Amino acid sequence: MKNNPAPKRLRDFGIQIGSFKPGPFNAITDVSGVRIGHVTLDHGEGRLVIGEGPVRTGVTAIIPADGDLWNQKLAAGSFILNGTGEAAGLMWVQESGILENPILFTNTLSVSAAHIGLLEWMLERYPALGITDDTPTPMVLECDDSTLNDSRGMHVKPAHVKEALAIAASGPVAEGAVGAGTGMMTYDFKGGIGTSSRCVRDYKIGVIVNSNHGRRHNLRIKGHMVGEIISDLMPTRGQEGSITVVIATDAPCDARQLSRMAKRAMLGLARTGGIAYHGSGDIAVAFSTANRIPHYPEQAEYTARAISDFWMNDLFEAAADATEEAVLNAMLAAKTVTGRDGNTAHALPHDRLAAILGKTRHPEQNPSS
Repeated sequence: MKNNPAPKRLRDFGIQIGSFKPGPFNAITDVSGVRIGHVTLDHGEGRLVIGEGPVRTGVTAIIPADGDLWNQKLAAGSFILNGTGEAAGLMWVQESGILENPILFTNTLSVSAAHIGLLEWMLERYPALGITDDTPTPMVLECDDSTLNDSRGMHVKPAHVKEALAIAASGPVAEGAVGAGTGMMTYDFKGGIGTSSRCVRDYKIGVIVNSNHGRRHNLRIKGHMVGEIISDLMPTRGQEGSITVVIATDAPCDARQLSRMAKRAMLGLARTGGIAYHGSGDIAVAFSTANRIPHYPEQAEYTARAISDFWMNDLFEAAADATEEAVLNAMLAAKTVTGRDGNTAHALPHDRLAAILGKTRHPEQNPSS
């Protein structure tokens, strides 16, 4: 089975999700200040030897804004559709409505190492934390890549987290089998990292996912029952999996509105065939860069911009559309990966998908838009 010749995205097939246009990169980094960094761990072949490999995993870092996140925090919210998963740091976001540090994606058994890496990164930048200052609560979101990866070997180390944070950048975002998405599967095809964005009036919304969920027969693309039509190329072993979603916007939403937006991400997931099975962790976190919330305000009150709930409908629609496209972008960018014990996750075949959709990219169409 040959890998897809080059990473592609949904719009390369002439398919548009929703009515709103994407940003320049069609990525979460279209929201100014958001940066993404991947560290990919991909080595070894053959039979599983715990602690040695094969290794198909990594870490993806999401830096949500420029400047001093600890002293100038962001409004944030969340939604859990099904909670078979770990989301370190989520309880504080739910309680406080703020985000005060980067967000990480990694595999289930590497949450502790990723947490330590992010803590070390924060402590290096803020030496008073835990001494004369408060202590941070880093956020780490996970999916299980043990079908392809030596998960018990816990190959992600704190140093990998700090590397991902150090190389995090704006601009185009690598997708598919990269970073935390290296060993992930989606609808029994290869999955991983995917992203998309939307422009709504003067605002932007961007989404990034670590897609690792679903059963083949459920896969739908633009209404086509793709999973039923392409019923071969099944993995050696399947899994129910999970998905973690991060939404960024520069619209001046408060924590309550951001939690409502996170709910709508799951509607986009459902359009691709997501069911939220018993063993699935379906978790979304949303934040806004529009207001900076002082950690130690000099006055009892501070001023913040606000958007009316009656203007939220377009933002809800954009969040659902961008999430749907991000999941599909993850699958289309992914290559066929063979992991431990010969377990193979096949790439979604582009030629067969194009035939189903009945469309191919027009020459003048920008693949990244």
